[in-house]
Amino acid sequence: GYQHYEVSAYACPDHRCRHNLNYWQFGDYLGIGAGAHGKLSDTVNGSIIRTRKIANPERYMAQAGNEHRQKRQVLSPADKRTEFLLNALRLTDGFTPELFVRTTGLSMAQLAPGLESARLAGLLGNEPERVRPTSKGRRYLNNLLQHFV
Repeated sequence: GYQHYEVSAYACPDHRCRHNLNYWQFGDYLGIGAGAHGKLSDTVNGSIIRTRKIANPERYMAQAGNEHRQKRQVLSPADKRTEFLLNALRLTDGFTPELFVRTTGLSMAQLAPGLESARLAGLLGNEPERVRPTSKGRRYLNNLLQHFV
């Protein structure tokens, strides 16, 4: 049968949506065309860049070949942490410390106060090798996220 693997998603085993899992696991993606958004990791200097293209198709086409038709934002460490958690805590499986460190370039120590308070509130499990929301944490995801912002 179907398994609940994300706040709003169910799937049969081995049929989870890889496209959405990439977002939820803080993967990179290209935004192509008018109104598109993207996320790119610069592994050389450890930065994460968000991109946003001009939304209006006519204006987008009029700017063809112009690098200014795309806005770029380099995420701050606080933004990296927040965006990672907003996505990864949607998953029933949560995330591993290794994934957090590898995709954000940040230390798990930055999450320690929030992890402790969320665990005490019963919103996260007590597994050292995985940060996983409990059923209560999934049900009250916004409350869980407040422990980190």
